Amino acid sequence: MRPEPFIPEPLQADDRYVKDRTTGLVWHRCMNRVLYADTDRSQIVYHANHLRYFEFARASLMRDTAYTYRQIEENGHVYPIIEIGIKYHTPLHYDDPMWIHTRPGKLERVRLRFDYIITHGETGDIVCKGFTMHCALNSSGVPVAIDEKTRYLWKVFPG
Repeated sequence: MRPEPFIPEPLQADDRYVKDRTTGLVWHRCMNRVLYADTDRSQIVYHANHLRYFEFARASLMRDTAYTYRQIEENGHVYPIIEIGIKYHTPLHYDDPMWIHTRPGKLERVRLRFDYIITHGETGDIVCKGFTMHCALNSSGVPVAIDEKTRYLWKVFPG
C-alpha cells in the first residue's frame, strides 16, 4: 500500500525544521546514514533498527527544540516506551542517507507520543512511518505527571 505523499519544504531559515506541503504539519529533521551493522543478510536495514533511528531523531528533536533528555532525567523523570507502531514502505541499504522526521504528537497527563517519518536522503521515498508512546515515571518507577521541561517542548515546537 502506498503511503500518503510527504513533501517537506524548509521552514523559514532553519533547515532543522520542514513543513509538509500535503498536510501543513511541521517536522523536525535530522540526517543519518545506514551503517553496515544495521543491515541483515538480505542487505537491507533490519526492521528493529528503525527504532534506533527513531530514538536518535527524538533525542535530536529534544536537544534542538527545548531540553536534552539527559536534563529531563537529571530532574528525576524517565520516559520508557510503552507502545510502538511502524509501517514499512521502502527498504534502506548499506550507506544509504536518510532523513528522519520527528514531531511531538499527543500529550496527556502521564503519556506522550512522538511521530516519525523516515525518507531516503536522495530519492525522498518514504521508508517508514511510525510512532512511540511513552509513560512518565519518577526515579522510583512510579507513573507521574509529565514534567514541565517536557511539556515545554510541546509549547515551543514550531507550527
